[in-house]
Amino acid sequence: MPPRSEPDGDVSVTGRQTGVVTSRWSTGGGPRGDEYDEQWRRLEAAGHGIHGEADLVDRLLGGPEAAGGAKAVLDAGCGTGRVAVELARRGYATVGVDIDPAMLATARAKAPELEWFDGDLAALDAIPDLVDRRFAAVVAAGNVMIFLAPGTEVAVVAGLARHVEPDGLLVAGFQLLAGGLTLEHYDEMAAGAGLALRARWATWDQEPFRAGGNYAVSVHGAA
Repeated sequence: MPPRSEPDGDVSVTGRQTGVVTSRWSTGGGPRGDEYDEQWRRLEAAGHGIHGEADLVDRLLGGPEAAGGAKAVLDAGCGTGRVAVELARRGYATVGVDIDPAMLATARAKAPELEWFDGDLAALDAIPDLVDRRFAAVVAAGNVMIFLAPGTEVAVVAGLARHVEPDGLLVAGFQLLAGGLTLEHYDEMAAGAGLALRARWATWDQEPFRAGGNYAVSVHGAA
């Protein structure tokens, strides 16, 4: 997957918003639902790889098979389900959660056989079917962390961490904007939730991260 997989934008990240991110997802002017998905279909038709997130998660987990069945993955802030659907195609048991009904409607239409939950990542335990579930990987792709409602970041990271299996991983990629969420703060929140940094790259295809970069993919596991 090329470093730039953002539809129609000039920012070298994989994310939901086109162009430079200037606001939270709920107030952004980007496309929603089928219109959003169409951008990815055009990229794929043009020969671009669009599944860098799924590729990395697959590599980190070493394949979908585990004792008792397929490894489970939670796609947190799943949007139209691009990551969850691709991981399910590869054999993982995937679950998607998002707060945007238009995005979820597209996800459900594409893969009605998968589990999709309408919910706030800051209140995952309010989703009854998720309360006691743990996952081999919890993935927050597509700039999820910087589209959260201000002030909810600590609650979101803690909630995501509670759904990671004891030997599982929290994988998040987001843009590093001036005045926005920093890696230092993100690592502090993860540490507060009992997780330690395992790896960090500049892209989903594992290009080395260097200080001053504008995007990072971070992998945390049990401390």
